[in-house]
Amino acid sequence: MPLARLIPALSLSLLTACVHTPANNVIVEAQSDCPLQLHTGQNVTVSLPSNPTTGYRWAIQDSAGGVLRSLSPEVYSSADNGQVLGSGGQSTWRFQAFAAGNGRLRLTYQQPWEPEAEPAQTFDCSITVN
Repeated sequence: MPLARLIPALSLSLLTACVHTPANNVIVEAQSDCPLQLHTGQNVTVSLPSNPTTGYRWAIQDSAGGVLRSLSPEVYSSADNGQVLGSGGQSTWRFQAFAAGNGRLRLTYQQPWEPEAEPAQTFDCSITVN
């Protein structure tokens, strides 16, 4: 087959393969999105409301280390791009399911200088990787 005819056919087959690939990224934005059932290799993006100007920060207490690995540190972004002082935004973490098993992703929202104080919020998600 001539190269000119092979390239479009190959491009179409690659595009078709991408369309039929199961969703590889799971987005979690609330406790109600849990528990999670994942497959090895799937990525998980956890995005929780946050407002560091209040002194409160999300801290990972349990990272489901036996089944998830971190792909990035926490990234904070605000909806107004920092234009309004004291406005809230989102804290986001990315993980990848790397091994079959069970784990727990647990975060607490509290002021770092008061680790003994009851957290203002908690996020506790059971993870199962097949």
